[in-house]
Amino acid sequence: MVDNNVPLQPKQQMKRWSQELKGENSWTMFKVISELVEGFESLNAIGPCVSIFGSARTQPEHPDFKKAQEIARLVTEEGYGVITGGGPGIMEAGNKGASLAGGKSVGLNIDLPFEQGYNQYVDWDKAISFRYFFVRKVMFVKYAQAFVVLPGGFGTLDELFEVLTLMQTHKITPVPVILVGTKFWEGLRNWLMETVYEKARNISKEDLDLFPLVDQPGEVVSRINQFYSERAGQLGPNYEL
Repeated sequence: MVDNNVPLQPKQQMKRWSQELKGENSWTMFKVISELVEGFESLNAIGPCVSIFGSARTQPEHPDFKKAQEIARLVTEEGYGVITGGGPGIMEAGNKGASLAGGKSVGLNIDLPFEQGYNQYVDWDKAISFRYFFVRKVMFVKYAQAFVVLPGGFGTLDELFEVLTLMQTHKITPVPVILVGTKFWEGLRNWLMETVYEKARNISKEDLDLFPLVDQPGEVVSRINQFYSERAGQLGPNYEL
């Protein structure tokens, strides 16, 4: 009989964790498949979209909130749907801009400390809740014809570099990745140029052209339209799973 009060040695603990993990794997697979199916069905109904990323902490009175709302309005007028994380901050601004313009948008929610459920502008029939970050990111990427990134934190940077990596490695077709807010993003761009490229040679100079910096909502739409006027016929779901 095993005495549960006796502390396990590190190797014994690792063995127990391994056994528990094996038992969970099959159920995890079904949960992942369920989330993928729900996401595909919902986003298929919306069609080509623009994914809008940014901080969940941005307040409605902040200029970045107003910019995100205006960007969402403009892209819906161009016929795109809007994808956000469904929470507060920049995500709420994206859904609000689409909603007020009579456009389509979806909220891909995940339970996080700073994201308290769905914002009020997400239609309940277009609200999807995710358990797994990686499934949620698949949805952000697969249907996006452009990515608009406003100031944010770790989550925003994670999503940005995920997209840049997929394009750099040719796992998805090139799409516009537009960073909004020159003052916020220029330090990152300078570091990538001066340290990552010039000193370390860990990226190519062409990689720095993947993400232009803009300040005005109208510039976002102009960049997207210019990109697709030069590449006719590239609308549709992105990378294949």
